[in-house]
Amino acid sequence: MPLSALLLILVAAWCHATWNLFLKKSRGGGIAFFWLVAWFETLVYAPLAVGQIVQSGWRPDAVALGMMLGSALIHVAYFAFLDRGYRTGDLSVVYPLARASGPLMTIAAAILFLGERPAPVALAGALLIGAGAVLLSGNPLAMFRRGGQGVGFALATGLTIAIYTVWDRQAVASLMIPPIIFYWGSIVMRLLATTPASLKRLPEVRAIWRCDKQAVLAVAVLSPLSYCLVLYAMQMAPLSYVAPARETSILVAALYGAHLLREGDVARRMSAAGMMVAGLCAIALA
Repeated sequence: MPLSALLLILVAAWCHATWNLFLKKSRGGGIAFFWLVAWFETLVYAPLAVGQIVQSGWRPDAVALGMMLGSALIHVAYFAFLDRGYRTGDLSVVYPLARASGPLMTIAAAILFLGERPAPVALAGALLIGAGAVLLSGNPLAMFRRGGQGVGFALATGLTIAIYTVWDRQAVASLMIPPIIFYWGSIVMRLLATTPASLKRLPEVRAIWRCDKQAVLAVAVLSPLSYCLVLYAMQMAPLSYVAPARETSILVAALYGAHLLREGDVARRMSAAGMMVAGLCAIALA
């Protein structure tokens, strides 16, 4: 993997884990929360998207708009499952399971549908990252016994991660839609798609802004930044390398869970972190 792509992924990993921490700590959630987030995402990143359009001269066609709409709808499902997972489970369980299951499904899709053939060392690295994520989460059977609902939502989140990763990669790598423009367009469509339901929840929207405006703003800034960095990395390296490497965000989330949210069991988490670092090194060397 090119060093530039790896650096983008590592910065994206920190951004991703950090906005998930803010989401976990927020008192609100659901469609009203993410509707507010989408408003600020649209406003914050509009200058970058418009500037890219002016500079590049790129103009959307029906295919590009369709790809943006598809991405928007998949991301609505992703945020809904992720939020429900956090309401019913620990950050250090839901986040690793979601982030680990997603790239493993993505690698399978990249091999089956995109014709990618990752090197054996890269596949070994991906499996190490996945195994480390499972170890971070603890005993899988025990997790289902103590919080099966949260685990179920985490796995559903992982499935949507795999779907939008393959979909969005086709948009930016095959159709060559500029990443900033593509993701901003999908945010606008996500905002439009969730507006009718959110307008019925205006008291809830006002309560979330009053109590959780810091979380709303943090997610609005860090979530698009994280994903746009990954989209640029997808233009530089195969999807079967990028998808598992970006899950180094699990390491950051585990540290947040152990030290900031007091979720405990630091020794196991650090052992799992070592496995994931080894996996990342294997992918970087492939």
